[in-house]
Amino acid sequence: MTHKLSSEVAFLDCIDRHFPNSHAHLIIGRGDDCAVLACPERICLSSDLFLEDIHFREQYFSPEDIGYKALAVSLSDIAASGATPLGFSLDLMIPEGRNPAYWDDFFGGMASLAQKYNVPLAGGDLSKSPILGTSVTIWGAPTRTAGGTPVFLSRTGCSEGDIIFLVGTLGLARTGLYALESIGRNAVDEYPAATGAHLRPVPQLEAGQLLSAYSGITLMDLSDGLARDLPRLLGEKTTASADKPSAKGASINITTDMLHAEQLSYALEKNLDPVLEAFKGGEDYALLGTCPASIFAELSVKLPQIQKLGIVTNNGKIIMNGQPVTEHGFDHFA
Repeated sequence: MTHKLSSEVAFLDCIDRHFPNSHAHLIIGRGDDCAVLACPERICLSSDLFLEDIHFREQYFSPEDIGYKALAVSLSDIAASGATPLGFSLDLMIPEGRNPAYWDDFFGGMASLAQKYNVPLAGGDLSKSPILGTSVTIWGAPTRTAGGTPVFLSRTGCSEGDIIFLVGTLGLARTGLYALESIGRNAVDEYPAATGAHLRPVPQLEAGQLLSAYSGITLMDLSDGLARDLPRLLGEKTTASADKPSAKGASINITTDMLHAEQLSYALEKNLDPVLEAFKGGEDYALLGTCPASIFAELSVKLPQIQKLGIVTNNGKIIMNGQPVTEHGFDHFA
């Protein structure tokens, strides 16, 4: 018989071993009916679900990977706001059959990321469930101007002629997902960078905070792939297509020299178009944004990893490498 945590108290003790309950942000932390938080006058707030067999598979996600990524995807939203994370809450769906070592590993993966960014766990909820799942709600503090005005970045407001840029990788996580789905955990050895991008994405918090110091920036978390998210950045809530153009357009160029060697080798092996796969992407957790052309050179110095993808146009179409885009990208309900 599988040994398991014997009670809710034992489960909470496991959480307490990994997450300190004392922090400058926590006036009253876990263990009360409500947490009491020390907050600025404005905060940004985001929530993400992370569900077994929807967002991850235990066949190739380790418990540490699951805990890490459940928090990482929420930190990526904070990065897109140009904010500093303050704290988070965790709602956890708990299935049968996981032993205490599993949960120590799960919380260890999550806590390693929380400690890196000094983000306390303020509270949450637990429930039995037929599947494993998490809901993380996270909040953050704004960057401030020299005059003290709070600044949060938004995905809206780009203008014709703005530069479209990326901070992070494009499509590498998609290659990792394909490899993991195809050969399981063995893919970690064969495609370490690609599987790492999928299993343990790196939130671009420092880049988001740096970008928030500039005027005219629009920014969003690239989670559903460039094919899906670029139209959103341009003003369309769904996608670009021939009968439903984006409010603005874009002319972008993606070349193989912008892609990781593992993307190219996997595409060659599977007879895929690496550029099209990168465009479709998904779960990159990079930052996709626009800026006035006049400041891009300075941003390139401050953020050497920034990549120019193209420019915003006013023709309502997305053109990639000189050709109209027909790929719609990922849809949660398709």
